[in-house]
Amino acid sequence: MARQYIPIRHTEGDTGRQAHCNLPAGSYERELGKEGFFGPATHMYHPRPPTGWVRFEGPLSPRAFDANLLTAAGDSPWQAAELLSNNHCRVRFWQANASMDHLVRNADGDELLFLHAGSAELYCDYGHMSLREGDYLMLPRSTMWRLEHTAPIQALLIEATNTSYMLPDKGLLGPHAIFDPAMLDVPALDDAFRAQADGDTRVLIKRQQQLTTMHYPYNPLDAIGWHGDLMPVRINWRDIRPLMSHRYHLPPSAHTTFVAGRFVVCTFVPRPFETDADAIKVPFFHNNDDFDEVIFYHAGEFFSRDNIHPGMLTWHPCGFTHGPHPKALNNMLQQSAAGTNEVAVMIDTRDALNAGSAAEQVEWDGYAASWQQPQGD
Repeated sequence: MARQYIPIRHTEGDTGRQAHCNLPAGSYERELGKEGFFGPATHMYHPRPPTGWVRFEGPLSPRAFDANLLTAAGDSPWQAAELLSNNHCRVRFWQANASMDHLVRNADGDELLFLHAGSAELYCDYGHMSLREGDYLMLPRSTMWRLEHTAPIQALLIEATNTSYMLPDKGLLGPHAIFDPAMLDVPALDDAFRAQADGDTRVLIKRQQQLTTMHYPYNPLDAIGWHGDLMPVRINWRDIRPLMSHRYHLPPSAHTTFVAGRFVVCTFVPRPFETDADAIKVPFFHNNDDFDEVIFYHAGEFFSRDNIHPGMLTWHPCGFTHGPHPKALNNMLQQSAAGTNEVAVMIDTRDALNAGSAAEQVEWDGYAASWQQPQGD
């Protein structure tokens, strides 16, 4: 049966004609939308910020976690602290002080690693590759791999459970916008790969959150060649060229980097602020009507948030209206700086997430109250 959203459009009361611009005097805009900014939407205008609550009761509350406070470290990604998860996505934070003395294989789905701190050498089925802070590394499901490093590393791990990572459809922008696929680096069967030590090797395989260990009498990373179109890829946030509009504040979906079956991964990188006098210069208030929204803060200052620093992670569940904090809202139509300096990874999941015990141990309990207007303002 063919289906479509109810196609009627209607205007009621005092509104602007263009979303995110020309707001009625003294009003605050709130977007109610479907399909994560891709579906039908209504823009409402309020005389007060839509986040003017005074308290929360019940589970539908914004939450924030500080991964800097996690103390557990391990040389295997299977020891990473699980922060949030559902049946289609798992978000973990890995701190490793020593190089891996074994190989791992994720049989549950593709793994996306974002290197928050440190540098490392990747060895995998496909060869060798160097990693540095700010790199995304996408590892296809069941790739065998390990990391070598000389200093501690921190990494955000995003598993696409039972699905695959792909690139977004860039539509009218063409395939080379945001980043050209030619910017994706792949491992090489180089001298470093061929110089790996041989001998007894363990491979820890994760399947349905259980581990199985395979023992080899040799190093199975011994390929002499390969060809095909399935392989790990790397790109650094510094190689992302964000979409910009001087007259219109773009939605987060414009910054999509990877897509999976039931979630997307977006990257916020430094960009100029909008310069049109009528355009808002901060994220617009909006409802999460179809997605849970997670943001991991990597570097800089997130211009729409207060008391958030690198290494923190926020979670806005579906059904929760959110937008700029009060101090940021003061700059809705005029910014003192020329542009943003934030770097952050956003994960929007179609299905509700659950917080892990590790996340609850490092939770900032006052996050929901951070939208309240400071006394005297």
